[in-house]
Amino acid sequence: MDIQTLVKQAQAYNAQLDADRLERAYELARAAHQGQKRATGEPYIQHSLETARILADLHFDEDTLIAALLHDVPEDTTTTLETIRDQFGDKVAKMVDGVTKLSQLRLGLEETKAESLRKMFFAMAEEIRVVIIKLADRLHNMRTLAALRPDKQKRIALETLEIFAPLANRLGIYTIRRELEDLALKHLEPEKYKELEHLLADDKDDQHSYIKQAIAILQDRLKQENVPVLEITGRPKHIYSIHKKMQRKGRDFSQIYDLRAVRVIVEQKNDCYLVLGVAHSIWTPIPSEFDDFIARPKDNLYQSLHTAVIGPDGKALEVQIRTAEMHRIAEYGIAAHWKYKEAGASLDPNVEYKINWVRGLMEWQKDLDANVFVDSLKTDIFQDQVYVFSPKGDIYEMAAGATPIDFAYLVHTEIGNRCRGAKVDGHIVSLDYSLKTGDRVQILTAKKGGPSRDWLNPGLGLVMTTRAREKIRHYFKHQARAEAIAQGRALLEKEFHRLGIGERNFETLSAQFNYASADDFLEALGHEDLSISNVGIKLLDDERATIPAALPAPKVIPQFETKLKVEGLAGLLQRVARCCNPLPGDEVIGFITRGRGITIHRSDCKNVLDIDTEKDRLIRIDWKKDARAFYPVLIEVAALDRGGLLADITNIVAGEGISMSSAIATTNRADRMARINATLEISSADQLTRVLNKIDRLPNVLETRRVTST
Repeated sequence: MDIQTLVKQAQAYNAQLDADRLERAYELARAAHQGQKRATGEPYIQHSLETARILADLHFDEDTLIAALLHDVPEDTTTTLETIRDQFGDKVAKMVDGVTKLSQLRLGLEETKAESLRKMFFAMAEEIRVVIIKLADRLHNMRTLAALRPDKQKRIALETLEIFAPLANRLGIYTIRRELEDLALKHLEPEKYKELEHLLADDKDDQHSYIKQAIAILQDRLKQENVPVLEITGRPKHIYSIHKKMQRKGRDFSQIYDLRAVRVIVEQKNDCYLVLGVAHSIWTPIPSEFDDFIARPKDNLYQSLHTAVIGPDGKALEVQIRTAEMHRIAEYGIAAHWKYKEAGASLDPNVEYKINWVRGLMEWQKDLDANVFVDSLKTDIFQDQVYVFSPKGDIYEMAAGATPIDFAYLVHTEIGNRCRGAKVDGHIVSLDYSLKTGDRVQILTAKKGGPSRDWLNPGLGLVMTTRAREKIRHYFKHQARAEAIAQGRALLEKEFHRLGIGERNFETLSAQFNYASADDFLEALGHEDLSISNVGIKLLDDERATIPAALPAPKVIPQFETKLKVEGLAGLLQRVARCCNPLPGDEVIGFITRGRGITIHRSDCKNVLDIDTEKDRLIRIDWKKDARAFYPVLIEVAALDRGGLLADITNIVAGEGISMSSAIATTNRADRMARINATLEISSADQLTRVLNKIDRLPNVLETRRVTST
C-alpha cells in the first residue's frame, strides 16, 4: 500500500479530492514516524496508510482520510497538534486530538465498566468520525495481531469483542463489525474458529452450486410475475455470527438455517413484499425464521426482510430482501450518510450525536428491566453527561456541570469530606470549576476535617449533584447528633459527680425515660429537650430505694452454656448484654450483676469502660466454638431513597446464607432519606462484617452499621 494507491481510491468516489493535500499529510506522517517499526517489522507509516484505506473503502471525506494518516503523530512522535492545525486546519486537528484522547483510555473490561467505556467514546468525540477512525485503527491492528505475544493477542481480542465490535454495531457499520468479530474469535477460541472455517470450506462448493440453482429458480419466477429486481446474489455468513447462533439456539452446524442464503435487492419498499410473496409461493416457509425489519427497524436503522424456506432438494435457505438504500445503510451504517454531508447538508453536531446514541441504546441495554431502561433513557438522552479520569485512569460518569467537590464525593465520601482543592490536568482549579469530558481530576485533601456549610449554598455553585449534597447534609446531621450526645454525656457525668452517686448504665436510664437507645437519651439531654435536673431527681430516688442484695445461687442455662466458656466461674446464669450485642469473634468480658449472674459485654462497650468503682466484678471469658449457633444482630442502613433498595439489601443477605427475621423501612419525604432497620441471624463477627461491607457498596447507601444498643 502506498500513497498513490490511496489517492486513486479516494478520487474514484470524490472528484473534488485535493490530492496534493492528502500527499502532504502522508509526507508529514512519514517524516514523523521515520525509524519507527511495527511488531510485524513493517515501517509504522504502513499502519497509517492502511487505516486511511479502510476509511476510503467506506467513502469517507478528505479531512477524515488526512486525520487517519496523522492519527498517531501527536501521541507517538515529537510533531505537535499545533503543527497539524497550522498545516491542515482546525477540523483535522480536532479529529486527531479526539483519537489521541480515546487512545489514552484505560480499557479495563469488567462488565460494570464496559458500557461506560462505550459511552465515553461517543462523549469524548466532538464528532462521530473520531470514533470511526478509531475503529479503522483497531481493525488494522487486529489484522496484524499475530505478530504479538499470545497473552497480548487474547487481551486485545477480548477488548475488541467487548468494546470495538459493539461500537461498530452502534454505528451500523456491518463491514467493520463483521471482520472485528471474526478476528477476535480467531484469537480467543482458535480451535473453534478453525473448526467452523473447515466446515464452511468443506461445504463451499456444494453451497455455491446450490445458491446458483436457487437464484435461477427465483429469478425465473420473479420475471414471470413482473416483479422488478435490481440484483440477486449469494450472501456470505461470517464465522462469529454462526458461532453465536449455535450457542444462542443450542444447535449444531447442520441446524443453522441461514448458512445457505441469497440476497435480493429491489428499487422500492413495496417490491420487497412482492418478492417475499413469490419466494413463499415457490418454497415452503419456516414460520419461526421470519423477521420484518422493514416495519420494525433495528436500533442501528438496519432494515430488511428475513425469511427461511425449505429450498431446492429439501435444504434450508435464507432469503434477505431489501432496497438498494437499505442495503447501503446495512453495509456502511452512518458512513452511508457521509456523501449527503459532503454535499453541504450537514447535521447539527448535537442532533447527530443524540440520533446515533438512540440508535444503539436499546441494543446495549436490552437486558435491563423496563424501569431501569426508562431511567437510563432519561439520563443518557435528556441529560448531558461528562466523563472524567481519576489520576489512576479510572473513568467516572457525571452530570454536565459537576464540580471537583461532586467528583470527590463520587470517588469516596471521606475524600469529599476532606476536599480542600483540586487539580485538572495538573493545574489548580477553583472548586466551582465545571468538569469537562476528558479532564483528569486530582482532589487535594486535608488530613482531617469536614466539609464547609458554604458548599450547600446554591448561589456559590460549588456542588451540583444530589449525591454530594446528601453526603454533606448527612455529615452535618451526624456531626450535630454526635455533638449533642457528647454534651449529654458530659452533663450526665457532671450530675453523677454532683449528687455523689455511682454512674449508671445508660441503656437502663434511657429505658426509664422512654428512649429507644442510650444515644437518643443523651442527645435529648444535649439539646436540653430533657432536663438534667429531672434526671438527677430520678437517680436520687432510685439510689435511696436500692437495697444491696446477696448473690443468689447460680442458675445454669444449658443452651447458652454451649456457646460460652467462663474461666473460673462455670455454671452461673449467663446473658448477652443488649447494650452492645456481642458476637462470636468479638473480644468480650463478663460483669457479675446483682441477682442476674454474668452479663456478657464487648470489651470495648462504653458501659464496661465507664466502670470505675466495681472493677472487681469483671471477669475474663471467651467464646466456645459452635458453628451451629446463630445470634440476632440489629443493623441500620441509611440511604438516599430509591426503588428496589430493600430488595437489593435482601438479596445480599440471602446470598450470604443469612436469615433476616425482621426489617422496617422508613422514609423522610422532606430530604428523601431512608432508614432500614433489620435483624439478622448471624453466626460470627466476620460474617457480619462481610454482609455490611457488601450493603455499603450499594448505590445511594450512605451508611451501614451494626446497632449495638436497642
